[in-house]
Amino acid sequence: MAKKRPQTKAAKAQLNDGPIPVVGAREPCPCGSGRRYKACHGRAAAHAVTELVQRPFEGLAGECDWVALRELVPAATAELTLRDGLPDDVPSVTLATVLPMAWPALRRDDGSVLLALQNDTSSGDLSRDLADTLQRALTAEPGNPVAAQRASADGPRLQDLLDPEAGFTPVVHAGFEFWVPDAENASAEVSASLERANAAAIPTVLLSGTDAAYWCETPEKNHLRWVMPYPEEQLLDALARLHAAGTSSLGEGTRLVGSFRAHGLTVPVWDLPSAMGAEECEKPAAEFAERLTAALAVDTPLTGDERRARGGLTNRQVTLS
Repeated sequence: MAKKRPQTKAAKAQLNDGPIPVVGAREPCPCGSGRRYKACHGRAAAHAVTELVQRPFEGLAGECDWVALRELVPAATAELTLRDGLPDDVPSVTLATVLPMAWPALRRDDGSVLLALQNDTSSGDLSRDLADTLQRALTAEPGNPVAAQRASADGPRLQDLLDPEAGFTPVVHAGFEFWVPDAENASAEVSASLERANAAAIPTVLLSGTDAAYWCETPEKNHLRWVMPYPEEQLLDALARLHAAGTSSLGEGTRLVGSFRAHGLTVPVWDLPSAMGAEECEKPAAEFAERLTAALAVDTPLTGDERRARGGLTNRQVTLS
């Protein structure tokens, strides 16, 4: 058997101050420790890129609507306001649920920017990935899409780029005609692409009287999916109290069936009769919001019936992200 090479004492680190440069994962770490980069300073760099941010939209205006547009709504847009204002050659920046060919972003011929929300990202921080795409879109040549790439681990996040005082107002569309400035005169290829996308989109409406509550129509029944900002445990307790009391529905023929988890928030879901449209949801949703507010304020322990109701709701949770 070959003898093992005797280990030598690692050289004293030479770089004690300042940033450690990035090298190949299997190369010696520039700090002088004698270890490979991936086992030394590279571990912290990799962790910074891959660490999952549970609530990437926390701190942004309209966090609940950001989550809905990311996970639930097929076709929607929202105008974005930059903290430092728009560059002179960029007339507007618009968030879109999805863009053609799954482009991360698009710089239109007129210089305006479309930023797609429903894209796969390379790190665990969706906000940082979107901010990186947005920055590159602002300087892209007009008329070109922006390619996907890994964002820097220390790059800005959306919270750094967007004006915190500006509102966030989603506009839900029946289809994807917002992709092109003049859909009626689009080429045959573009028209065919739009037709396919529109055919796959589930009709969705944002209720006007409540925040981040989205009605949608499916072949068998309709649904209301409501993104809520409350801590999950507190919200589940409140929903359980209402469910045990028989007041968790939105009227005859409706039923609270469970909830989604998405980007750190909880999304209760109701089944609705197929004849119940978005307008018919407005009043019962507003009334439910009042009941929920009262239930959220209760801090006494759950009763036996309420605990059983909570267990049922917990068992019917689905995690989207």
